[in-house]
Amino acid sequence: MGEPTKAPEPQLPAPNPALRALDRFVGTWSLKGHMLGSDDENIVGRANYQWLEGGFFLQQDIELDFAGQMHVKSHELIGYDPETEAFSSLVFSNVSPSPLPYRWEVQGNTVTISVSHGPLDATFHGAFDADGDRFSGGWRPNPGADEAVNVPYDIAGTRVD
Repeated sequence: MGEPTKAPEPQLPAPNPALRALDRFVGTWSLKGHMLGSDDENIVGRANYQWLEGGFFLQQDIELDFAGQMHVKSHELIGYDPETEAFSSLVFSNVSPSPLPYRWEVQGNTVTISVSHGPLDATFHGAFDADGDRFSGGWRPNPGADEAVNVPYDIAGTRVD
């Protein structure tokens, strides 16, 4: 009788290298902003980004006080689809009965995030500073979108951890 044969080691998939473009988000961020037309910093909050075990998805958790009118809490999972070469996500929040699909583009220091689902139809354009410890940008309704639903605002984040 010989030695028992070992089962082959399973070949687990590896995260797509394109996901490394999201590494710069990892950490905790303080958020401050304002609606267009206002000089008051009336949007404040916090965002935390971390990789889920395995490295296939970046998790974003946000709490945001939106001008005292709405307190938003959301949980987002961002992944990468190599067939479309795009980052996509689903956002689960306290202000929507269904998950919202977002699309992310990260090119160097610039970030574009868009949503087009039902009445939501807006795009964020922003950029990181050279050190990667601060970003700023703004959400704008896409052409023809309802500004009452897609309120334009600017926001900046500063890394705190």
